[in-house]
Amino acid sequence: MSESSVLSEVEGLCIILSMYSVYMVRNSYNDLYIGITDNPKQRLKYHNEKRGAQYTKRDSKFEIVFLEQQPSLPEARKREIQIKKWRREKKELLIRLYKQSLPTKI
Repeated sequence: MSESSVLSEVEGLCIILSMYSVYMVRNSYNDLYIGITDNPKQRLKYHNEKRGAQYTKRDSKFEIVFLEQQPSLPEARKREIQIKKWRREKKELLIRLYKQSLPTKI
């Protein structure tokens, strides 16, 4: 069970509800990578071990610069696609808002 999983008991049944996160990582070249995961800590480890997405295999110095939980995989995918379409300036604004603990729904 991942860190973001929540246990819920309904009529004696134990159900695991996974929360998904949209994340951005920045590498040493200042490139941004956007993805989704149900375990941000593990995913960052994969990126830094060059085991993640093909794009991230060329560098191994990533840090999470943005993390936003979503209630479901479809919602996380929708938000990921939305952010990927943005220009760099808007992504950087999102990162600044996140670092200041301000709302990130822009």
